[in-house]
Amino acid sequence: MSIDLTQKHADEYSSKWKEQLRLFEQEDKFWDWEFKLQFVISRQPNREGYAVEYKSETQGLMIIETQLHGSRLTPGKRLVYVDSIASAPWNREMIQRPPTYKGVGTALLSFARTRSLELGFEGRVGLHSLPGVERFYDRQGMIDLGEDEDYDDLVYFEYGVWRSSR
Repeated sequence: MSIDLTQKHADEYSSKWKEQLRLFEQEDKFWDWEFKLQFVISRQPNREGYAVEYKSETQGLMIIETQLHGSRLTPGKRLVYVDSIASAPWNREMIQRPPTYKGVGTALLSFARTRSLELGFEGRVGLHSLPGVERFYDRQGMIDLGEDEDYDDLVYFEYGVWRSSR
């Protein structure tokens, strides 16, 4: 279950995650979650921040944008855009095998889809992937829409309408 991103989560990122991300040359090692919390989420009403905690420890972080992005799969329709998403270093297979908790990123993406439904966007979610995690988004069933030259050539992924299995 995702909860609102707070100062505690940004502090844990700085004190418990950052050095491991740097040591293992992770692509998100320079992200500044303190800045994201103070100057992105708190000052922009279209941005929302969430965290996953287990046993009072931050396991994952995500920021979404809810008003400005449109679907590439369904032009003219809005979507939830995942601005930033990260799993704790000990939950990443490239750092620790087996990961302490598997499925944190999947849970955050699922929450983004639920938030999209709540906003009336029918489960549409989009994001630009760091190169090292493109396979993860493929495995999540997101559609690879290719490199985006307007976004540092990062690959853009999108979930279309979420159809109920009923």
